[in-house]
Amino acid sequence: MKLDIEIIKKYTYLLLIYLFNMFPIKKNKIFLFSYYGSQFGGSPKYITEFILGNYPSDKYDLVWAFNKPESKQNIIGVRKVRTMSLKYFYEICTSKIIITNFRTTDLFVKRKNQYYIQTWHSSLRLKQIEKDAEDALPPYYVKMAKKDSLKCDLLLSGSRFSTEIFKRSFWYDGEIFEHGIPRNDLLFQKNEQKSVEIKKRLNIQQDSKILLYAPTFRKNNRLDVYDLDFSQIEQKLSNKFGGEWLVLVKLHPHLVSQSSQLTFGENVVDVTSYDDVQELLLISDVLISDYSSLIFDFSITQRPCFLYVPDLLEYTNNDRDLYFDLMELPFVSATSNHDLLEKIESFQYKSYEEDLRRFLSEVGSFEDGRASEYLMQHIQNICF
Repeated sequence: MKLDIEIIKKYTYLLLIYLFNMFPIKKNKIFLFSYYGSQFGGSPKYITEFILGNYPSDKYDLVWAFNKPESKQNIIGVRKVRTMSLKYFYEICTSKIIITNFRTTDLFVKRKNQYYIQTWHSSLRLKQIEKDAEDALPPYYVKMAKKDSLKCDLLLSGSRFSTEIFKRSFWYDGEIFEHGIPRNDLLFQKNEQKSVEIKKRLNIQQDSKILLYAPTFRKNNRLDVYDLDFSQIEQKLSNKFGGEWLVLVKLHPHLVSQSSQLTFGENVVDVTSYDDVQELLLISDVLISDYSSLIFDFSITQRPCFLYVPDLLEYTNNDRDLYFDLMELPFVSATSNHDLLEKIESFQYKSYEEDLRRFLSEVGSFEDGRASEYLMQHIQNICF
């Protein structure tokens, strides 16, 4: 019975798409969404903010899709629609430009004169993706990804290394825009007021030192690998770098519903449901992660980054293989709590900075804080 209902819903949606695709496309309308409508974040957010800050308010009609638009009342300058609503299908079918950071489904039937920009959700990857990881991906996802690549008109790249990954693994032979990732523009800005506002929003003391723990997910969404001893780490960071430390824990979006199952200690705050991880990177003094692409975003800040990988062998055997040997990376890696504490104590900033500079040169980073600007220039030239 449930399957019958889902089939009926899908064909109803497809009928709506067919009908709305007969309506004229509005040339200045841009339709955006992030992680299927779950957040106001990623590159679509920073493209939006660049438009709002640099163009007249009537230049573009910006439409954002959210699963819960009523929870996004603080977002101004854009029109909001509920995903899978009647208005949602009308807006996406009549937009000139569609921008997202994840794969689209069969319920985006691209029209001839529409322009679909795929920002993806990282500037550089550690864990393998798409065709390179095809054996580890669900068949339904692979099918969806292949169809999505056929719709795509522009794919954004943050580095030469990423461009080569996309050419090989993305089932895509269209244009790759090599000018950085808009979501990383924020990390180049020396905006102290922005940091103050973010800390206020999170009820964080302005003078607190912040450790962000932001690991990726595991197969079957297991939680046992997130076993950091935060109290000892806080003490070690205080001894090494000074100050009073607060730990922010940002689990992967896949784990939003499970983050409460982890027991956090004193001075540890669960921020898994916080929309924009780039803002968390901006205010953090130290990052601990694992196989997440956030490590490469954070490298822009040149602040210390540690990899906590107690399951390295298991992960590469059972979840995903990696594009880099961890020893090739500028980040310090540890396989146990004891190992991590020792690595924090022996951290040397000067050699870390030199390793970062070498690595970013080797991968050919395109990041310079102007990705949104370059993209909007391209859109103006191509679409208007």
